[in-house]
Amino acid sequence: MTINQLIMRNLKKNLQHYYLYVFALIFCSALYFAFVTLQFDPSMSEAKGSIKGEAAIRAASVVLLAIVTVFLLYANKMFIKRRSREIGLFQLIGMTKNKIIQILLVENLIIYFSSLLVGIFFGFAASKLLLMILMQVTGVEAVTSLQFSPPAFLQTVIAFTAIYLLILLANYIFIKKQSVLSLFRMLSTSEDSGKNISFIEMVAGILGILLIGAGYAVSSQLFNGDFTTMAELFVAMLFILVSVIVGTYLFYKGSVHWILHVYRKRKDGYLTVNEVLSLSSLMFRMKSNALLLTIITTISALAIGLLSLSYITYYSAEQSAKDNVPHHFALTNVQDAERFEERLRKENIPYYREVMEVIQFEADVERILEADMDGLNFNPNLMVLPVISDANISTVDLSPEETIFTGYNDMLQRFMTLSEKGSLTWEGATDSISQTYLGLEGDYVLSYYFTNGGLPTAIVDNKVFERMRADINEDIQKVSGVYVGIQVGEENVDQANAMFQDMNFNSKTPHHSQQEISENQKQNMGLAMFIVGFLGLTFLITSGCVLYFKQLDESEEEKSNYVILRKLGYTHGDLLTGVKYKQLFSFGIPLFIGLLHSYFAVQSGWFLFGTELWTPMVIVMIVYTLLYSVFGILSLRHYKKIIKSAL
Repeated sequence: MTINQLIMRNLKKNLQHYYLYVFALIFCSALYFAFVTLQFDPSMSEAKGSIKGEAAIRAASVVLLAIVTVFLLYANKMFIKRRSREIGLFQLIGMTKNKIIQILLVENLIIYFSSLLVGIFFGFAASKLLLMILMQVTGVEAVTSLQFSPPAFLQTVIAFTAIYLLILLANYIFIKKQSVLSLFRMLSTSEDSGKNISFIEMVAGILGILLIGAGYAVSSQLFNGDFTTMAELFVAMLFILVSVIVGTYLFYKGSVHWILHVYRKRKDGYLTVNEVLSLSSLMFRMKSNALLLTIITTISALAIGLLSLSYITYYSAEQSAKDNVPHHFALTNVQDAERFEERLRKENIPYYREVMEVIQFEADVERILEADMDGLNFNPNLMVLPVISDANISTVDLSPEETIFTGYNDMLQRFMTLSEKGSLTWEGATDSISQTYLGLEGDYVLSYYFTNGGLPTAIVDNKVFERMRADINEDIQKVSGVYVGIQVGEENVDQANAMFQDMNFNSKTPHHSQQEISENQKQNMGLAMFIVGFLGLTFLITSGCVLYFKQLDESEEEKSNYVILRKLGYTHGDLLTGVKYKQLFSFGIPLFIGLLHSYFAVQSGWFLFGTELWTPMVIVMIVYTLLYSVFGILSLRHYKKIIKSAL
């Protein structure tokens, strides 16, 4: 038999083992080609000016390539291990290691590049769908067409050729390091199955749970005003990162083993067949795979967290725009507002307007500021706030001794919390005014131009307002002290916004459109959400495949146990019930811990990204869980086949 005939026979014989490897190659190459194609698509060029897509997608393609490289190297390692007995037989019949490496090189060459071409074809078919999704979430209107990109093809071939060379190097090192005896023992080598748990393992297990809990506790206090300097904030974030990652590793290394060991001791060793097939196996598998499970859990939490935060911003775009611009249109020049109103009247668009005079005044809020700000390099007790008269707000009627705040930014409220009641002092150019503080309302009444990055607007009695206006500090006043808010009917917003954009307003005075701010935020965060979602989906599928591959290996190792149990009289249903529990824990524990990590990460700082937490976060977690569950179901189906073939 010639070498070529041997190679072809091996390809046919190992096809049942290689199908997962082929799937991994096709999937990865399709993803990468489709993603890279976006860089060179002409319709993306039309949107670059608004969403700067090329730079973001180029950076994301590098991250995607890194994920794909690690996954393919891991998949290759698992399948070369499954062929270890075959490689050992080749050496027993007199083949040199170099000749075996040559055979594997040719086999991999045929499989790898055939799969690569198929993957590129699927990536080409999916590229337009990806582009349409991107245009939809960013709101960019452009004509898309399905066309093949030679630069993307060349970049994909170069990248995957480099990965192929890394795989060959890994196979070369593997074969050179192994002896004939070790190759035959590789598949039969069992993982740690010691029945007793040591004192060190018990301490590590308890410490893992405590470290994770400590990380969660600190993250929940991260932006509550307890950390007031950048150094304190950095140390707190570093502590959270280290404690959660190390705690997760110790959890898999010792906590699971310890908890299940305690459970087994309480049962006094009398375990049902379901418990033998699930928990007893699980306590040793997770300990042996602690590092792999820690990596999968950590990156899963990172992917869920980033996708949740980007979706929070995207989901909150409209509400954020309403907070930044309370009316459909906001202007600070009366002449510009009158010209726009005249245009609305000509087009028969009904509207109403609100005009407010705004002054900037310095307030001493030390008696109502609850946060400890002693570590800052400036005096936070003195705030320059926009002030308006209660005559402009129909729902507010104040006495000359009272003031009320409205529209405080959620992020600043976390850092500089204001009490519900108290007193404050207005510091004018020559005089000061002490007043009773009545609390903070949630409504926004001025555009962000006047609020200095999210500070509240103060409402005072009209007589006090006149007194303050006569004593203003000219150095802290805005260029314009007039806010004109124009509101139209919802059915006329698009038409009015188009007219607003065509107006030649005074460039020195700010003017804002609520719809434009919302669309800009959706464009920017839509791109971020698309990229994070794409990378998150990639890691979800690759990590799911890794756990699936591990279950395939474990099922082969445990097949002899199923044979014995079937001979003892246990039915197919009995064994399958135990396997279901095992799959639930094998896939469910990493998923649950990843979701838990992401929840505490998101809830610690979600208010920096938007106005809504639960709806976008829950949607992301449900979708991630459903997709992740697919691999558990596939693994269960494989176990069914193994159990059926046990007798």
